[in-house]
Formats: sequence, C-alpha cells, structure tokens
Amino acid sequence: MDKQTFLAQLRKGMSGLPQEDVEERLTFYSEMIDDRMEEGCAEAEAVEEIGPVEEVLAQIVADIPLTKLVKKKMKPKHTLKAWEIVLLVLGSPLWLSLLVSAAAIVVSFYVVVWSVILSLWLVESALIGSALSGVVLGTVFACRGNVLAGIAVIGVGLACAGLSIFLFFGCKEVTKGILRLTGKLLLALKTCFVKKEAAA
Repeated sequence: MDKQTFLAQLRKGMSGLPQEDVEERLTFYSEMIDDRMEEGCAEAEAVEEIGPVEEVLAQIVADIPLTKLVKKKMKPKHTLKAWEIVLLVLGSPLWLSLLVSAAAIVVSFYVVVWSVILSLWLVESALIGSALSGVVLGTVFACRGNVLAGIAVIGVGLACAGLSIFLFFGCKEVTKGILRLTGKLLLALKTCFVKKEAAA
C-alpha cells in the first residue's frame, strides 16, 4: 500500500471525528512515513511498519476523549426551526427520563463491577490480617502454657496465609480482566460516536 492510499483510507475511517483531529493525525502519519522513507525505507515498507489502517484507527479513537466525540456528534448540523424546538420541549419528559435511565444503568454497571473487585481485595487483606494475627496470638498462647490452643491458632493463621497467596493471584487476574473489559467497553462506546462510512 502506498502513502496516498493509506492516508485516504485513514481519512475515510476518521470521517466522524472532529476536523482538526483528522488533519492533525493525517499530518502526523504523513510525516512519520516521510521520516521512514528518508531513513532508506521503501514507501510500501514505511506504510507497512505503521500497521494496518484498522489498528491505527482503533488507537486514534482510543486516544480521543469521549466528551469531544459526544460534543461533535450532538452538535446540530443546521439551526433548529421553531417547530423542532417545540417538539424537543414537548418530548423532553420522555427522552430526558430515558437518557437519565440509560446513564444510571451504565453508572450502576460500573459501580457493581468495581465493588466486586473491591470486595475481593478486602477479603484478601482480611486473610493477610488473620494470618498475621493468628501467628502472633498462637505464639502468645503457646508461651503462656496453652500449647495446643497456640498450635491450633498458628495452624489457622498459616492456612489463612496460604489462602491469601492464592487469592492474591486471583484478585490480580480479575482486576486485569476488568480493566481490559472496561477499556474495550469504552472503546466500543467511542466507536458508536464515530460514523463508519462504507468503503467506496
């Protein structure tokens, strides 16, 4: 693929983005290709090193703040006529309540997901605290002559320590997975605001 084809496909994929961002990104990638060609790469090789257009577009959309995309999408293409304003006002009890409900669902989803993560990490810290206090209390019991109770409490403390090690790795992986999931959901939400034009 040559430079002009790459930039044309990039422009078509960014058609739903604000114009200043489109021009800035096209200039950036054009200069990047030129720099690699100056270093001795062939044009097709320089374009190939940047990566597929789809990956570049996904990265561009991920870098642009969601608020900017929403503002661009919600900006009216023309001035509203009087009857359109009247319809918006009359319909506002319906569409406004639906909008608030949708926002509440999204926020509650994030709160539920992150409270599960928080709960897992709180259980992890409780197990670590139980392990430390079990060993300390067991030692105190053993020193005061209650050896069997001391050994039992130390055993419970060691069991909590073992469980906390396993749970740590589980919590770590679940947290990474949730971070990836929320990142993908945010990217999917952003791409909803970027209109995809059919390839010519």
